[in-house]
Amino acid sequence: MLSSLRGAQRGGAGCKLWIRTFASGKIVAPPMTYISGEEMSWYTMKIIQEAWVTPFIDTSKWEYFDLSCKSRDDTDDKVLHEAVASGARIGAIFKEPTITPSAEQVKQFGLKKARGSPNGAMRRGWNGITISRDTIHIPGIKLGFDKPVFFERHAVGGEYGAGWKNVGKGRVLTTFFPDDIKEKPQVIDGRQLDNDMSAVVIYDNPLDNVEDLAHIFFKRCLEANIVPYVVTKKTVFKWQEGFWRKMKTVFDKDYKEKYLAADLLKTTGGDLMHLISDAATMQIIRWTGGGFGMACHNYDGDMLTDEVAQVHRSPGFITSNLIGKSESGSLIKEFEASHGTVADLWHAHQRGEETSMNPLGMVVALLGAMEHAAILDPSNKADIFRWTGHCREAMYAAFREGRGTRDLSGPSGKTTEQFVATVMEDLTRRMASGAPPGSYTYTAVKQEVQAPSRKFRKNYENVDESAMKAFFDKYDADKGGSICFKEFVEMTVELGIAPLKVETVKQKEKYTEEVGAQEK
Repeated sequence: MLSSLRGAQRGGAGCKLWIRTFASGKIVAPPMTYISGEEMSWYTMKIIQEAWVTPFIDTSKWEYFDLSCKSRDDTDDKVLHEAVASGARIGAIFKEPTITPSAEQVKQFGLKKARGSPNGAMRRGWNGITISRDTIHIPGIKLGFDKPVFFERHAVGGEYGAGWKNVGKGRVLTTFFPDDIKEKPQVIDGRQLDNDMSAVVIYDNPLDNVEDLAHIFFKRCLEANIVPYVVTKKTVFKWQEGFWRKMKTVFDKDYKEKYLAADLLKTTGGDLMHLISDAATMQIIRWTGGGFGMACHNYDGDMLTDEVAQVHRSPGFITSNLIGKSESGSLIKEFEASHGTVADLWHAHQRGEETSMNPLGMVVALLGAMEHAAILDPSNKADIFRWTGHCREAMYAAFREGRGTRDLSGPSGKTTEQFVATVMEDLTRRMASGAPPGSYTYTAVKQEVQAPSRKFRKNYENVDESAMKAFFDKYDADKGGSICFKEFVEMTVELGIAPLKVETVKQKEKYTEEVGAQEK
């Protein structure tokens, strides 16, 4: 079991949940790789495993790997390599948030060295194609975007794999040497450095798997009735043209007619639209109705999905699923939450204080991994999907009915342990009913879910309220204690966040493209 592999609880206030186990009728889950992390996300998933999973699911075919800093240090990272090998072999992976230790944490945890993020090894080992980051929606609750927003972030290349060095005055020559030694080397760039200190950086953008990314993206958007866009800065960064061209070629050949038939291109002139990253930044804030998807390079995807997370409340309501490809051509899928280990709540938990951790992103990831495992090995697919369906709806119902964590239900919301317990009770009833999972339907008269104060977000303690008051007073021109629409317009224009008309956005893109051509 997971608990035995992880050992005793890693500090903090304990809790006891009374769990009924249906030993004789457990559903045997197909093989899956389970990667555990640490801090509050680890603790929350630990009690969820005990309360929601163990009573109903036989996880004996799961392979568990502890990727905490201590475990990686004790095994000299052998555990990471074993986890990657397991994921490549099985093809379905769930991963909890992990820590990439800073120099201070190396001392704090008593580690031998600072090991890098495991994500690079995973993307390489699973032939990473894309990181799908989508908004999570709870039926009946307004979060941010009304409809789903999909993102495909190219999983390889860009700044994340860059080589660099700080150097002084001199010359830099970047040369490409073909594998075929009969071919002549090519000079990519040569330049004179006149500063006493310069950071010289080099990276590449692999394009071989962009066609795979395109198929994944366009299929997903089409199935969800979502309008697709491709985002680059190709007007200035000319090397990004290849990404757009490959995406457009796949779209024209295999998907354009299908999108036209589905009437999904009426807002894009009947074709796949390209957005420069500047325009995409503006439109994400503006298109709060959702129903769009964006595919982009690695770094742009990282930045833009952070913006999506802010519009959609927080990173806790965004998925982060790595899709790779096995040697046989089948898809490898790794599911995780978009947030981190939530250190502040972990420290409060260790001090014995109450916490209210929302596990939504992690649970959605776990259910996604289990469903993908059941697709790869469908021997118990119907039963697995029945449990994941009931689990998902029991969790959503808790939020709708005011039994959620405090980030959604306000100060009367549940603690971490209380939320796990209330969902467990509902899940037990649903599973005992023998009925298939239902779906939430709106009724003519329904209880409105009150949006809690954003003061309950974990980063509110860092907000300077006196500075906020001065900021408010600046735009409250008539000193009436509120900001009218005219004052609001003045504020957004001055801050540079006012939504622009579509024609203006297109003009800016055309101008940027012309400037880029001149600079070239």
